[in-house]
Parts: sequence; structure tokens; C-alpha cells
Amino acid sequence: SSLPEKKMVFKGLVANKEDVNKLMLTPLIHYPLPGGSALITFEKAEVAQRIIEMKEHMVELSCGEELEEFDRCRVRVQAAPVEIPLPSALEIRLTQNSRSILVSDLPSLGISEEALLDKLELFFSKTKNGGSEVESRKFLGDSGQVVLTFTQDGVAETLIERGHIEVLIGKGKYKVKISPCMNGDITNLQLQPSHCPRTVLLLGIPDVLDEESMRDTLEIHFQRASRGGGEVDALAYVPAGQMGVAVFVEDTG
Repeated sequence: SSLPEKKMVFKGLVANKEDVNKLMLTPLIHYPLPGGSALITFEKAEVAQRIIEMKEHMVELSCGEELEEFDRCRVRVQAAPVEIPLPSALEIRLTQNSRSILVSDLPSLGISEEALLDKLELFFSKTKNGGSEVESRKFLGDSGQVVLTFTQDGVAETLIERGHIEVLIGKGKYKVKISPCMNGDITNLQLQPSHCPRTVLLLGIPDVLDEESMRDTLEIHFQRASRGGGEVDALAYVPAGQMGVAVFVEDTG
């Protein structure tokens, strides 16, 4: 049927079409480090590239002390680039959990997470509040939301249709939001190597000094411009016979 014409003025936010349904990924790469290795991050990328191009480095273990040539002790270490895999394409299949709800807009009551979960479970387990027996509950610490899963079918769907509900917690009533609980499964993931421009991997470091002394020695050596180095931003060392894991995050600097 035809509708009467009506002039309307849009007063809202405009977004680019490309930004709709876009998934933003934050890199958090766990990089294994073998024994006898070190990761050194310089403040400038050109310093790291220069160290890599030199490949071999003779590091003095005297920690800068003035010694005669025959008294000096040196070790040879290898410098290599750091390549980490980053997603180049990602496909996720979303499915709704038919027995679960996502509870958000929760009040800040100054109580522990466990106490809040107990109060929510007590409220939503009652049929007069539209709920039923709660099978499991989970607090999502990164978002401050709660996932509740019921033992019966149909309960979650009814609550989701309501959208919002007033929850009685202690002596107060608080309006919370009820949303579907979605599960995501990765159906396609493609990776491509990415070069860390400011970080260098050092290999072949012998176990001749204690951990702190070796870390200081490496930093002293590689921050000297006369040896091709520069200002060191961070350094991690794993002694021989041990294993380590370095965590790479997005470089926002």
C-alpha cells in the first residue's frame, strides 16, 4: 500500500561502507626461543637491519673493562631476522548457542566476580523471572559481560526476545541487557610471514656467564655505535639448556 510522503532530516553518524562488518585483529604472537638465544629490539629499524646484515658479531665478555688483548674473552654470536606469521585472510562461522544468553550493562557493585555470578544465577534460575535451572555461568573479564547457559530449551530464546530485564540484586533493581550468545569457529585461516623491523634474533650464545651478566654484556655491546649498534629498547635472553617464549604485540610507536 502507498504511504504518505514525509520529509525527514537525518541526524546521526555516517560510516564508510568499507568499515561495515569489518573484523579488527590485534596481533598477540607467541614466539618460541631456544636456549642460547636472545631477542634484542632497537629504537630504530635501521640499526636492526645493520646488525642483521653484519651476520656475525664478536662480543667481549669483559663488560667494558680495559684489559690487555691476551686477557680478553670473546664469543661469536649469529644475528638473524625475526619472521612471525600474521593472518592475511580469516573466515569465521558464527552460530548461536540456543541455550545461552549474554548478559551485559551490568552494574558496578564493588563485589567479587564470583559473588556477582551467584546473584545472577539465583535470579535467572527462578521461573517467575523467566528463567530456569542454570547449567553453567561464565564471567567474560575482557568485556565485563556474563554468559549464562540453561538446562532447558526455549528459556534463552524467550529472554532474548525481551531484550532488557530488571534484575534484583540485593536490595536494588538494575536493568541489564540480554543478547544472543554467539560462538565463532574459524573455517579458513591463511598466514603470511611478517618481518619485525626493529628486532633481531641472536643465536649461538654459549653458557659462560650468569643470566643477568650475559644480558648486560649483550646490551652494552649492541648499543655501541662503533660496533654498528644503537639505542636498545628491550632485550630478552634465554640461557643454554632452557626454553623461552616471547610475546609480540602491535608496534604502535
